[in-house]
This record gives sequence, structure tokens and C-alpha cells, in this order.
Amino acid sequence: MHSVEEPRAAPRPGLGEACWRGLRGLCPSCGKGRLFARYLKQAAACPACHEPLGHLRSDDAAPWLTILVAGHIAVPVILAVERYAQWPAWLAMTVWPLFAVALALVVLPRAKGLLLSVIWATRGPGSERD
Repeated sequence: MHSVEEPRAAPRPGLGEACWRGLRGLCPSCGKGRLFARYLKQAAACPACHEPLGHLRSDDAAPWLTILVAGHIAVPVILAVERYAQWPAWLAMTVWPLFAVALALVVLPRAKGLLLSVIWATRGPGSERD
């Protein structure tokens, strides 16, 4: 008589792998399902592995990290371009704010994904679970 083996649960990924998945907007557990249902609205659970994700909260950390990263990218770019190019004031006042906003919109979901993954991987206090 042979026994039927139950499928083994996949091992929980380490912090680095979970962070990499979060940066790409993927489930920190399996790396297959989407972390976000919409632009910044995280999924209640992973559609692939059904890992609960809706209880994780990054609160103000994602905007803070976005400002930090976008600022450290935008300011050197602006200073480098302004050093060599003499743009009219109206052009600079149009291009640079649009550049900064676009950069922030690109960085924000990645920052939130990274932070949610850190909270998930470390079982940190950013969770609404007890």
C-alpha cells in the first residue's frame, strides 16, 4: 500500500528575494502574482498563491522613500543639464516639474512594493494582524 504525499509548501523566500519581487510589483511570497490590484492599491491576496497581502501597511514610508530617491535622481540631473544648457526660464519651469512628477510616479509604486515586501518578509509591525 502506498501513501499519497501532500504537496510541500514552497519555502518562504529570504528578505533579498522578497524585496526584489516587491520592487517588480510581484507577490513577495511566490513572485508570480501581482502585488497591486491597481496603481497603489495592494491586492487583498496573491492571485497565484493566495498569500494574504491586504493587511500589510506601509503608511507614509513609501512617499518618504519616493521623495528621497526621486530627489537624489532629479537634483543632479537638473544641475547637470542647467550647467551646460541655457534654457529659457519658461521651458525650465515646465520641464523640471514635469520631470520630477513623472519620476515620483514611477518610483512610488516600486517604493511601496519594496516596503510591503520588507514588512511581509520580516513579519514586521506594519501589519494589521495581531
